[in-house]
Order: sequence, then C-alpha cells, then structure tokens
Amino acid sequence: ELHGKVIEVDYSVPKKLRSRKIQIRNIPPHLQWEVLDGLLAQYGTVENVEQVNTDTETAVVNVTYATKEEAKEAIEKLTGHQYDDYSFNVSYIMDTDAAPPVQASRARRGGRSSRDQGPPQPGPSGGFGSPRLRQPDFPLRMLVPTQFVGAIIGKEGLTIKNVTKQTQSKVDIHRKENAGAAEKPITIHSTPEGCSSACRMILDIMRKEANETKMTEDIPLKILAHNSLVGRLIGKEGRNLKKIEEETGTKITISSLQDLTIYNPERTITVKGSLEACCKAEEEIMKKLREAYENDVAAINVRSPSAGPLMVYAVMTAK
Repeated sequence: ELHGKVIEVDYSVPKKLRSRKIQIRNIPPHLQWEVLDGLLAQYGTVENVEQVNTDTETAVVNVTYATKEEAKEAIEKLTGHQYDDYSFNVSYIMDTDAAPPVQASRARRGGRSSRDQGPPQPGPSGGFGSPRLRQPDFPLRMLVPTQFVGAIIGKEGLTIKNVTKQTQSKVDIHRKENAGAAEKPITIHSTPEGCSSACRMILDIMRKEANETKMTEDIPLKILAHNSLVGRLIGKEGRNLKKIEEETGTKITISSLQDLTIYNPERTITVKGSLEACCKAEEEIMKKLREAYENDVAAINVRSPSAGPLMVYAVMTAK
C-alpha cells in the first residue's frame, strides 16, 4: 500500500524464469543518478545498471542484482515508488528480453531519445539528460534556516536561477522535507569550485537578509556529511579539524552521534566566522570529505569492479 493506494506487483515473467534482472520505467528525466544508486542499493548488491533507449521523456533502466531474492525485494518495494509526481513501474525481465542498453554498461548517456532527434545531447543538470561524470559526483549538502528559504529562491525563482547560472551548478532546495522544521537541506551538484561558489552566494544571501531583519547573530554555515566520512574529516585527536580552524579563523563544531538515526545518517558541521572565513573553511572541509568519499568508492570498485560507485554517501534526497 502506498499513499492509501494498493499497489499490485506485475511480475510478468513466470516464476521459474525470473532472473536477477529487473526493469524500472517512468523514471523522471531530472532524477540524479546518485539518488537512484542509493535507492537501488537499499535492497541488495547492484551488479549492473544499464540505461535503455526509449522514445519517452521518462527514463528506463535495467538493473541486475546479485541474487534473485534481492531482485524480488526491489520489485516489491520500488513498484509505485513516488518521485515528483512520477510513479515507478517495475517488472522482471529475462536477459533475452532486455531492451538494448545505451552503448556500454553503466555508460548512462542521455535520458531521452527520439527516432528523429538523433543521439541524446548532454544536459547541464547532471540527471538522466546528461552523461555520468568520470569522477563520482559528490554534492555539497547545506542546512539553512527555513525563514531564509524564500530569500534564497527569490521572486519567481530569479535569485536561485542566478546562483545556478553564475556557478554552473544544480541547486535542489528540499522545501518539503521535515515539514515544520526550523531548517531545510539544500543539495548543490557541481564541480568543487562550482559548489563552493554557490555556497558563498547562498550564505551571502542569508546574511544580508539577516541584517535587513535586524538579526544580531551571524548566520553560521552548516554542512551535512555522512557519518562514515566525518571521522576522517576530524582526524586523529581532532588534528584535521583543528588545522582547518587555525588556518581559516573559524570555530567548527560537529553534531553528536546521538543525533543519528537509520533514516538520518548525516551529521551537521557548523562553521562560525566571517563570510570569507566560512567559505575558506567550506573548501577545506569539502576537500577532506570528497577525498574520503573517493577512497571509499575506489575500495568498492576494487572489491567488486562491476558494481560501480554505489552510494557510500547514501543520502536520499528524493522526497
């Protein structure tokens, strides 16, 4: 049952012919690959993901799990999964019936194709309409006071459009998450430089808004990071963090392990200081987190070369 509606699972393939491979259809073209990877990994070890050529606006992928049991669970859990008014359609497929993938496995080129459009063109957003980056995408996750979300978006979305245009980034403001919460997460997808530039602009917008509303305290920079990466940011006896504080002139605190839950594996890194100091600290913090993440991805690829970079940084932003 999902949102009050009973979902019937379409197995379509006789039980004895069911394989480890499933097909997911009606995927939003703007859905980030990292979000999909994290979703798929919840149900088992993903050996392969192939994007399928279609004539539809939505994307289609073939997914191979390590076992039939994992594939069965994925079908049961993902059928009818909602994302931005799109509802996933999932079914078994046999290898012989699999639609031809786009180029090679995990090449994931383009989210749309049309008989008269030719090959799909890369899109700027990092979703299904663009090629997967060679380097694993590691987004910057910020936490901002809910009261400043309107200022960040701007009238008719002009402010956030300006941020994305100037920094060549994709900025997702998760307004629907944690209804009534005092803070909302923002995810920034771009190059490290693009993420830092967007972060600076957003922090500047909030501080100017705070000044206009006569707030006395500076708005701190809050970065969200998966708990599995935070230990390496802190370093032995806190040396890494102390070094960043000393070099940037900031005060950095990290939320307690007690705040973590199975649904919230992120910790909050709070940076206090001037705008310039906070931005310098962000660059150093993200450099450490990115390095830890890439090491984890490399370790996964060594253990299972065909698995690809599954989400070590398993943050689900699809709400």
